[in-house]
Amino acid sequence: MPQSMIQRAEVLIKKLFGTRSDWRLTKPQRPQPLHVSSTWIGPVLAIITICIGWLAFPDTIGDGNAAFALFIGSVSIMMMTWSNLLSTRALPLEQIFGGVDRMYIWHRWLGALSVGAMWLHMETTDDIKGIRGASRDVADAAEDLAETGSTLLYILVGISLLRWIPTRWWRFTHKLLILPYAFACWHFYTATKPYANDSFWGAWFTGFMFLGIAAWVYRVVWRDMFRKGKLHRVSHIEHTGNVITIELEPIGKPLKYQLGQFAFLTVKVPGLREPHPFTIASSPDEPVLRFVIRDLGDWTHHLIESLAVNDRVVVEGAYGRLAPIPHKHVDHVVWIAGGVGITPFLGASISQLPDDRPTPHLFYCVPSRATAPAITALEQAARDGHIHLHLHASDEKNRIQPDHVITAIDDQDLRNTHIVMCGPDSLVKSMKSGLRQHGARHIHIEGFDIRSGVGPDMSRYVDDLVRSVLTR
Repeated sequence: MPQSMIQRAEVLIKKLFGTRSDWRLTKPQRPQPLHVSSTWIGPVLAIITICIGWLAFPDTIGDGNAAFALFIGSVSIMMMTWSNLLSTRALPLEQIFGGVDRMYIWHRWLGALSVGAMWLHMETTDDIKGIRGASRDVADAAEDLAETGSTLLYILVGISLLRWIPTRWWRFTHKLLILPYAFACWHFYTATKPYANDSFWGAWFTGFMFLGIAAWVYRVVWRDMFRKGKLHRVSHIEHTGNVITIELEPIGKPLKYQLGQFAFLTVKVPGLREPHPFTIASSPDEPVLRFVIRDLGDWTHHLIESLAVNDRVVVEGAYGRLAPIPHKHVDHVVWIAGGVGITPFLGASISQLPDDRPTPHLFYCVPSRATAPAITALEQAARDGHIHLHLHASDEKNRIQPDHVITAIDDQDLRNTHIVMCGPDSLVKSMKSGLRQHGARHIHIEGFDIRSGVGPDMSRYVDDLVRSVLTR
């Protein structure tokens, strides 16, 4: 075997295995803040509507544990229904789940757990006696469809969970999840159950199934194909190392948003038409939208290489509940940013803040001062008195520690300090742990990742490989 092929094979194996952190699962997060608030409503409501279905099946007659078999089947469908609902990014759901970032975590976990529930249903279902939901021929055909759909579900959810699959391919396969869901719903509706379809429980489950299908139509057909967002024009581009800053001028009505929110960008250029989320770095008072984007994958790499002034960009949003400025009085405001995690704080840094709020302390962590995005604007904001800027550059051996925050604000007690963090997981986790030890209770973090899962992201590697083959 030629040496070049051996080297390529070694690179591929290394890429496939990635690092230990690549295989770490993102667990569902408990609602924030820790005290009971509106952000608890969504998770609690989802759990109750899923579990309450047990009341429909205790009187089930059949071989084995027939009641459990039907119940776990309903659990699978209800989990898929909620997963579809959360994918809509609807504002009411965002409010009761605590932000789109948490909605997507619950979306992924409910979708993955529905597979396990479906498998249990398939393994435990036996001869069940009761009220038939349709004729025997229709019910048998629906059951065959459901068995085919379960296999398709295993494959599609596996593709979603394993990040080896490039994002652009994953997006297409993810939309096909409606097929196993629709097959499962039809089977559940036509199957023999202890209640009739026109009873209360029949209306309960049927209503949720229609709701799940309507959510898919709204997201995939209406929002992705017709009402995509607001059209903008690229008016300015600035490169800083592997980071690009772009400004978008609205064509028509401007986007309404708040500080700290993000939007999905779809660039009307070949190869960039799939939407990606980015935090808005401008202030709502400015006439343009500003985004600071780092080269992290195949899409962002292509964006930095090919985006040009006057290109058209569709902006969908705004989303998110990250608030750099607290809504109530606090003793201190602390912002901790790492790299392009600075974006939620840029707009707030140049905005006129309420007089009754303390001047924020911004701790900006970067590899070096020379490569820090937007450093000039931040230094100007510090001179104008909008922020207290604390730059921590790794090449200056000035890595941030929790004690730096305590010293800067001159307060050992952080119980009434509003803390917002955005940056790499390692930075967020270490600072969160250290600040908790000083009594910090109000720590707000937004870790948005539309496609989580396990394994390294192979999108960039596969994209480069395909291009090299096509250019031969």
